[in-house]
Amino acid sequence: MDPFTDRVLAAAPQLKVISRTGVGYDAIDVKAATARGVMVTTTPGVNRDAVADLALALVLCCARKLPENLAEVRRGGWKRHEGVDLAGKTLGIVGLGTIGKEVAQRAKAFKMQLLAYDLVQDRPFADATGVAYVSLDGLLRQSDFVSLHCFLNQTTRHLINAERLARMKPTAYLVNTARGGLVDTEALCRALREKRIAGAALDVTEEEPLPADDPLRAFDTVYLTPHAAGSTADARERSGAMAAENLIRALRGERPAGIVNPEVVTR
Repeated sequence: MDPFTDRVLAAAPQLKVISRTGVGYDAIDVKAATARGVMVTTTPGVNRDAVADLALALVLCCARKLPENLAEVRRGGWKRHEGVDLAGKTLGIVGLGTIGKEVAQRAKAFKMQLLAYDLVQDRPFADATGVAYVSLDGLLRQSDFVSLHCFLNQTTRHLINAERLARMKPTAYLVNTARGGLVDTEALCRALREKRIAGAALDVTEEEPLPADDPLRAFDTVYLTPHAAGSTADARERSGAMAAENLIRALRGERPAGIVNPEVVTR
């Protein structure tokens, strides 16, 4: 989606609502929209199962070397690329919100140990699921797989930088199904080249679409998907329906679900 900058908003003086599918709104200048009285809405929760499913699928790809084994047989070979069990391994979830919780519940079924970092802690959920809250540094040091599920904003941009990548185990994998900007791509490439971490599975990247010559494509230990985590037929249908309902409710003067800037309602 092209960014809704202040300049774009200025060119649409009659715009009343930006009804966004999905939960991310980093491509929208919310401050500028609010100043112009433009309501911004999202569709929270509609793709949480889809994203959580792919996040765990990517963890499985890393653990069981699925891409390598599939490619081996496709090219006529029969060499086994050995992986590891998930049972007993530690999954670190950065951002234990709606999607992070779904990932935790799935990982629990695989008998994984669960760590989480989040500024807002849901103790009842953590206690029921067996999640231990730790610091971000503690999570990075202890986890065999680190899965990102937080929003992208000025505070979290490049949350995973060179310093934090250096804290990860050399056998650990980084999984990102949230936003590409959470990871410093140059730092990640250096860590991969120097084998400071085992690999990464990325559904999102800083630049999308990913250029054909992007260095991430050159690593055998990096598994890439085209920002497809929320792209299931079921999630698309729910998201589209909710976005349309949000738009209708907003234009009727009602309060829609997933409103990002509720202060415009009182104007």
